[in-house]
Amino acid sequence: MVNNNQHCLASIRSNYGKFSDKEKSIADFILENPQNIIHHTINQVSEELGVAESTVFRFCQRVGFKGFQALKIALAAEVVTPIKDIHEKINEEDSIGTVSEKVFRSNIKTIEDTLHIQDETVIEGAVEAILKASKVHFFGSGGSAVVAMDAYHKFIRSGIDINVNLDAHMQIMAASQLTSEDLAILISHSGSTKDLLDILQVLKENNVTTIAVTNFAKSPLTKVADINLYTVAEETDFRSEALSSRIAQLTIIDALYTNVMIANNEAGQEALQNMRRGISLKRL
Repeated sequence: MVNNNQHCLASIRSNYGKFSDKEKSIADFILENPQNIIHHTINQVSEELGVAESTVFRFCQRVGFKGFQALKIALAAEVVTPIKDIHEKINEEDSIGTVSEKVFRSNIKTIEDTLHIQDETVIEGAVEAILKASKVHFFGSGGSAVVAMDAYHKFIRSGIDINVNLDAHMQIMAASQLTSEDLAILISHSGSTKDLLDILQVLKENNVTTIAVTNFAKSPLTKVADINLYTVAEETDFRSEALSSRIAQLTIIDALYTNVMIANNEAGQEALQNMRRGISLKRL
């Protein structure tokens, strides 16, 4: 859970799906009025939303702060005097070296922001789901399809029965063949891509366990998926947040793969060695 002053809004967004109805009303109020909330007292918030002060206080603790005042201080640092990171703006007169540095710093910030909102218990649940699955299938469309393919490229070294398809029709056909013994990992920045939601519907009809990797806690995908892993990506002057999120998605996949290989221990190492021997045939 977040406990520093730079990731208040990100923490609220990432945990949104876990909130009660009253907590969601508080979350919506903060997300929609981040600059106004810092001028409110806890009493004003409770009266405006029709919830008890204790509910507001517990909400603040749930998103990683000691109380309402601590949350307000964090929020003020985040929305009133935001740090102007070097990656936020590229100028026409920037040199190639400067532009390159800004791209690197933007990627670093995306990964750091995503790290701050990770919940270890959720990652643990995702790793356990992968380990106990009979088959694991990765799904994604557009830019997320590239991440799904990268995930396949990694996990094929694990010895687990892994698959991926890039064609939308092939994806939904593959989804129809999965069972309650299998696992589907769906990657989508928005969590609202129609092709992926169609696949999700087929998966749920077959009682397939699902993991979502997405940037939005409040999306059609996260409402249905069994396990949700979130990224944090912000839009900049030179690229969309969807493009930025790819770096975070890849890093989440890396974390899952590494944890799976450690948990698999001998079986994972044997599969990896077999893969290396096979690849060695392609080298001179």
